Amino acid sequence: MLSEAQAFEQELATVERSLHDLKERYTQIQQDQQIQAQFQERQEQLKRQLQRSPTAELKAELSRLQTQLDELEVNLESKLFTWGSLREPFWQIIRFGGLGLVIGWSIAFAVFQSPNPSPRPPLPAPQSSQPEK
Repeated sequence: MLSEAQAFEQELATVERSLHDLKERYTQIQQDQQIQAQFQERQEQLKRQLQRSPTAELKAELSRLQTQLDELEVNLESKLFTWGSLREPFWQIIRFGGLGLVIGWSIAFAVFQSPNPSPRPPLPAPQSSQPEK
C-alpha cells in the first residue's frame, strides 16, 4: 500500500504531465492559428488575382491552399477536443443515467407490486340551471 506522501507525489507528477501536455497543445494551437491566418490572407489575395486574370496556376494554388486550410481546421478541432478529455463526462453520463434508470425501475416495480389506488370521493350531483316548476 502506498503511503499518503507517495500517493500525493504520484498525483502531483500526473498533474505536472497533464499541465505540460496542455502547454504543448496550446503552443501548437497558437502556431496553427497563425498559419491559418496566413493561409486565409493568401487565399484572399489569390481570389482577387483570379478575378483579374484567371489562370490554371492560380486555380491550382487556390485549390491546394483550400486543402491545407481544411487540414488545419481539422487539426485545430482535434487539438481542442480529444477522446481523453471526453472520458470524464462520458462516465458521469453513464453513472447518473444508469442511476436514474435503476431508481425509475425501482419505483415502477414498487408501484406495480402494490397497486392500491386511493379511493376517489364521490362526484357531486350535477346541478341543473333550469328553475324548478
